[in-house]
Amino acid sequence: MPPRISRRCVLAGVLLIAALAACGLWPRRQFSGRVVRILDGDTIEVLHGRRPERVRLYGVDCPERRQAFGTVARQFTGDTVFGKDVTVKVRDRDRYGRTVGEVILPSGSSLNYELVRAGLAWWYRDYAPADIALRQAEEEARRARRGLWSDPNPEPPWEFRRQSRKPAKRR
Repeated sequence: MPPRISRRCVLAGVLLIAALAACGLWPRRQFSGRVVRILDGDTIEVLHGRRPERVRLYGVDCPERRQAFGTVARQFTGDTVFGKDVTVKVRDRDRYGRTVGEVILPSGSSLNYELVRAGLAWWYRDYAPADIALRQAEEEARRARRGLWSDPNPEPPWEFRRQSRKPAKRR
């Protein structure tokens, strides 16, 4: 026979969950809001309630601004979502405190997927290894040589960032 849980324990658990949710520490499944800012190809701000919430797109990595196609990726994201109401399917929070999620467009398609399909983002295997749709979108973009795949040797943004962090050699 399983042990009985007292009403006091159940009440304490409910209060704890409510407190975590009120503080923003309990994971939310999704929210909808208007896109009010485009930071780069894979990071936007969406109004959540009355406050902008920074959202990093799950499973994709766009070129950095100083990289080839970085500005194009940012423009694509802006043209696709700026000023529009989207739904964010929350997956996680990253080390910078940003919400990580999939952004669903008014049409029902995924911004994350559309960026990869257009050849303007890499499928970020390290963070979304099981995302078959992103994998297939990248393979399709590579075969068609769309966007960054028109370059014979595109530099992934994670390598570009690593190079940018290295200190300059002194002479």
